[in-house]
Order: sequence, then structure tokens, then C-alpha cells
Amino acid sequence: MAPLAPAPELRRKHLRRRLRTLGFLSPWLVGFTVFFGYPLIATVYFSFMHYNQIRPPTFVGLRNWTYVLGQMPLFGPALWNTLWLVVVMVALRVAFGLGIGLLVTKVKSGAGFFRTAFYLPYLAPPVAATVAFVFLLNPGTGPVDGILSRLGLPAPGWFNDPHWAKPSLVLLSLWGIGDLMVVFLAALLDVPKERYEAAELDGAGALARFRYVTWPAITPIVMFAVVTGVVQTMQYYTQALVAGKLASGVGVGPGTVVQPGYPDHSTLTVPQLVYSLGFQNFNTGAACVLSLVLFVIAMAVTSLLMRRRAGLLSAED
Repeated sequence: MAPLAPAPELRRKHLRRRLRTLGFLSPWLVGFTVFFGYPLIATVYFSFMHYNQIRPPTFVGLRNWTYVLGQMPLFGPALWNTLWLVVVMVALRVAFGLGIGLLVTKVKSGAGFFRTAFYLPYLAPPVAATVAFVFLLNPGTGPVDGILSRLGLPAPGWFNDPHWAKPSLVLLSLWGIGDLMVVFLAALLDVPKERYEAAELDGAGALARFRYVTWPAITPIVMFAVVTGVVQTMQYYTQALVAGKLASGVGVGPGTVVQPGYPDHSTLTVPQLVYSLGFQNFNTGAACVLSLVLFVIAMAVTSLLMRRRAGLLSAED
């Protein structure tokens, strides 16, 4: 039996192990502290301050919170638009990306061409893609309205209609579905073919094979797509802002301040309101409150989805 190491030597060995582990973790710890920990603490601090980015901050207590949650007229529409986009856009993107992935896996010849064709729109810069969509869906002069009129169908107002502005943004997001298509395609190709063959021998049809073979195998990827989609849509900013500005027809130049949300605040999202408050109206305290509200909602939705996923896994076991 080997003799036990002395206590001081054992402590030094544990200390070296901890320092080695800390050294490997240091890049992540520095990044987490600088890019997440400090900004979060600063946001909480400034939410209780009156700060216009020029004069030193002064403590105002809960005044910013009461203003945002009880007195700001645009908070309700911005929150509703953001949650609407989270529910509708994320659900349709996941369903559409999964459908395209299933379709591409069934292609016998030219699969590489179709994969490239569906993925290429995702590479378009968000601003350029939004400008193109606003041009295509421009009421009266856009090619899409021209085709609809020739077919005898009514042409919506698209980005100029408050009822069609958010669905138009959803169409734009579905056009750039290439990222989810690639993720789902990889997951679908990873499902063992032996399971499909066994299901066919048991007489399972296409729907039964998808329900009992494909879906259980890709459920973690679907959850990943939903969670990342919720987080990204909670930060939805560029496309809605550019579409509203272009559709409004207001010339944007140096020094021009354009209020987001055209038409009738139908495309106003919480990130746009944060930017407008913080960098156009210099109300940093209220902008920090909005950021914290958005952060809490995103964390709550993500936690709910993860708990739901954990509950399903435990039920299966």
C-alpha cells in the first residue's frame, strides 16, 4: 500500500490543479465578465439613474421603472410586436426550415444545386435583403403587386399597411431560411437508415415514419432552433427599422432623426425603442429598464422551453 502524501504537499497539488483549471477557463471568464457580466451590472445601475450621457448620473430611484412600465405610450405596442414576431416568426421559420430540409433529402438528383439555392438568400446582408423586399412589395409599382393585379387578386399594402407590415417581415425571414435548412438537413441525414427500414417492414407510412422515427431523432435540434430563434427575434432590429424607413418615404441623411415603427408603430420592436430612447432622446435610464425587461422575458421564455424539454425527456424515460 502506497504511503499517503503529506498534507502540505497534497494542498499544493490541489492548488496547482485549480490554477491549471482556472488558466484554461480564463479566456471564457474574461469574455464573460467583459461582454456580459459588467454590461449587465451597468445596465441595472443606470436603470435607477437619470443619465443623458453628458452629465454625471443622478439617482432617481424607481422613476425610470414607473415611467417605462406605466407611462410610456409606446412600450405596449413595441412589446406586443416583439412577442408577435417571436411566436409567429419563430414557429414558421422552424416549420419552413424543417420542410425544406425534408424536401431536399428526398431529391435524388441535383441535391447540391437545391441546397445552394436555398442557402444563398441567407448570405445576403440584412439591409440589402430588406431593401430588395421593400422594392418587390412596393404597393402600386412593385413586381409582386403587378403579378397579383394581372391574376385579378387584391394587392395588400405590405410594408405600408399596419396589418400587413409584420407578415411582410415574416416573409422576409422565410426567404432567408438557409441557416435553419442546413441545420435540419444535417440532423435529418444523421438519422440511421436502419430505423426507416424497420419502420417500413412494420408497415409504417410516411407520416408514421416521421412521427415515430424522424421526430424523436431531431427533437433536440428542433429545441435548439426554437431557443436560438426566440433569442434572436427578441433582438429583432435591423430589418424592421430599415423596412419602416424605406416604406415611409422619408429621406434619411446626416443629422436626420426618423422615429421607428412605420406604419402606425406596427413594426416598432423593443430593441428599436431601446435605441431611440438611449441614443436619440438620450434617456439612458429608461433604455436600460427596457433592456432589462427584454432580458427577463427572454430568460423566462428560454427557461420555460428548457423545462418543457426536460419534462418530455423524463416522461419518455
